[in-house]
Parts: sequence; C-alpha cells; structure tokens
Amino acid sequence: MAPDSSVKELFDRYSDMVYRIAVSYGKNVYIAEEVVQEVFLRYLRKKPHFESGEHEKAWFIRVAVNCCKSMLNTAWMKHTRPLEEAGQAVDFSGQNEEHELFEMLSELPAKYRIVLYLRYYEEYQVKEIAKLLGITPNLVSARLVRAKKLLKQKLLTDMEGIGNEAGNI
Repeated sequence: MAPDSSVKELFDRYSDMVYRIAVSYGKNVYIAEEVVQEVFLRYLRKKPHFESGEHEKAWFIRVAVNCCKSMLNTAWMKHTRPLEEAGQAVDFSGQNEEHELFEMLSELPAKYRIVLYLRYYEEYQVKEIAKLLGITPNLVSARLVRAKKLLKQKLLTDMEGIGNEAGNI
C-alpha cells in the first residue's frame, strides 16, 4: 500500500518537531524514534480533521507529549537505565555549543524542558503552551521562570568551574 501523499507531507512537516520533543522528554534517541512512530500511527488510526494549520501542529505536539509521558511511565522504562550509561548518547558531531546547551537542558526536569522548547523553539505564547499541555498559563509562566533560573545557576556554576580550572593550570 503506497503512503498517501498528505501523510508523507505531514510526516515531512512534523517528524523533526515530534522527534525533538521526544528527545527533550526522554533524553534518549531510541525513545524518541519510538515516539515519532507512535504519533504517526495514532494519526493514521484516527485521521483527525484539523480546523487550521495551527490546530494540526498543536495536535501533533499534544500527542507527542502524551506519548512521551505514557512511554516514560511504563514499567519497562522504570526498570531500565539510560542508554548514555551504556555509551549511547545523542550525536551532535561537531556542534559543540548545541551539545552543551542540550546537556544543560537535559539536566532539567521534563516539565521545564517542554515549556522552554515550546516557548523558545516553537515560539508559542504562554496561553498556547498552557492549552497544549493542559495546565494554567500561570503554571507555564512559573515553569519558564524556574527553568531559566535553573539554567542561569548551571551556567554560573560551570563558569566558576572553568575559572577555577584556569587558576589551577
């Protein structure tokens, strides 16, 4: 059965975004690949009708978040170790700044990573993020503030560490 051209277009349009959300949530490329597969299987099963391009994008984000939460809450995932411990890490080959940023973001709890991603990468407004995640706008704002504070603390700690290392040379 040949894939429908509209399904292929949707996959081309949203697969990278779904993958980035999944990597952000699960910090694991294999989980991200499973989530992408599951999101598009759900699309094929349900064939939802979208009112607009924004509605379509919001549906894919919401389903990706739900799939991530479901997958990470399975008994299997609760009893497995991150692949990074086995030497399987996300490959950023030559993208040192992106790698460092990913490392810092990956240390944040998922609830902070997702709001940062939606706000600054997908450029959603606070009210839109709240609707996508099923939480209040105040909670989104609070999570953004806390996430930025945690990132700032991490940056300052890293900079102090670099300064101390330079003084010890």
